[in-house]
Amino acid sequence: MGILKKVLLFVVAIIAILLIVGLFAKKDYAIEREIVINKPEAEVFEYVKMVKNQDNFSVWNKKDPNSKKEYKGNDGEVGFVYAWDSDNKEVGKGEQEIIKITEGERIDLKLRFKEPFEAEDDAYFVTEAISPTQTKVKWGFSGHMDFPMNLFLLTVDMDKEIGGAMDTGLKDLKTIMEK
Repeated sequence: MGILKKVLLFVVAIIAILLIVGLFAKKDYAIEREIVINKPEAEVFEYVKMVKNQDNFSVWNKKDPNSKKEYKGNDGEVGFVYAWDSDNKEVGKGEQEIIKITEGERIDLKLRFKEPFEAEDDAYFVTEAISPTQTKVKWGFSGHMDFPMNLFLLTVDMDKEIGGAMDTGLKDLKTIMEK
């Protein structure tokens, strides 16, 4: 058997193994981060429920402050859609929509990524009063990747990648809110 044939069989075997692993690998991921902000809950909630305010603390928005942005509806209300379009591949193109608000407690968002890949994920902000002057903010993100895209979850630490950006964003949010 020639060397080229052996290399080809080896490559085919590796691809087959990866595809079999992908059938059994996890397809869902969820990341949550939190921070305590020294401000009353009502004030913090009113700030985070306004999606446009994410431009001030979200790492992804800061990667391309000149991205094209469009808004539909009333910010801070269910149905508001914030769309972005960037040439920066780390930012890409997509939109997020406020799908539910539990006033003073939680905002649920649907994220629809269009470029550099298509995906639909969920995000949320939860505020919880720790004291009259302190609020815990939780920022969560969850998604699903169908086979064979779920192989990506084996090679990338989503908790580190997305969670790290969320940590930075929450620290920036704390700085903004505590000024």
